[in-house]
Amino acid sequence: MTAPVRIAVAGALGRMGQAVAAVVEGRGDADLFACFDRPGAEDRRLVDRASALAAAQVVIDFSTPKASVELAQVCAAQGGLALVIGSTGFDADQIAAIDRAAQAIPIVRAGNFSLGVNMLLGLVAQAARALAASDYDIEVFEAHHRRKVDAPSGTAIMLAEAAAGGRGVALEDVARPARDGITGARPEGEIGYSVMRGGGIVGEHSVVFAAEDEILTLSHSARDRSLFARGAVEAGLWAVRQPPGAYDMQDVLGLRKTNP
Repeated sequence: MTAPVRIAVAGALGRMGQAVAAVVEGRGDADLFACFDRPGAEDRRLVDRASALAAAQVVIDFSTPKASVELAQVCAAQGGLALVIGSTGFDADQIAAIDRAAQAIPIVRAGNFSLGVNMLLGLVAQAARALAASDYDIEVFEAHHRRKVDAPSGTAIMLAEAAAGGRGVALEDVARPARDGITGARPEGEIGYSVMRGGGIVGEHSVVFAAEDEILTLSHSARDRSLFARGAVEAGLWAVRQPPGAYDMQDVLGLRKTNP
């Protein structure tokens, strides 16, 4: 019988960290080897980061962009383990730093670990390829709980990137993150975002293709954050078998070939 994969959870006191730990504890093929959080955090279940990394096979991290980048660099320097990053809100320099770390270890970084969302990405790209920018405007809507600190969400950005990729353009060239005041007529090909923060919303995402005479909406609703935790654990079990590299959930699910 294969021994369970030793998993360490970073950001273990956060809502997602606790969800990941609960999922791992309910599986027979994974062992909740260690939990750690920011320096100074006090909880009898926590160990220090060095002890956690010394013997873990994979680390699952839902913390902050800054903490995730530092963790990636520490893991890369140590070697011998895999890393799953579910934090969102990274800037370009932070993503570049994580990609450099991925030259030494396998790193799975995703804005969303849901199977449904990752299927939605493929559908959005397919629709964007088929529906001409001259006829269909694209808007991405997302809603999350009041405690989420970044906007638009990582998933919303992924969906917008899928739409832009389907049309063969760079998202940065067509994105409109917000509208306010006298904005003028909408430019052809623009991809817009709308964001809501409130209550305890786990995650709602929709991509709208609006023409003069019809509207197509592709959407996903998350009902429980445990679905993201389950996906992150699956990513961790997959990552320990991979060579160093930068991966995402499209790789984990074997969907990469369906992307544009």
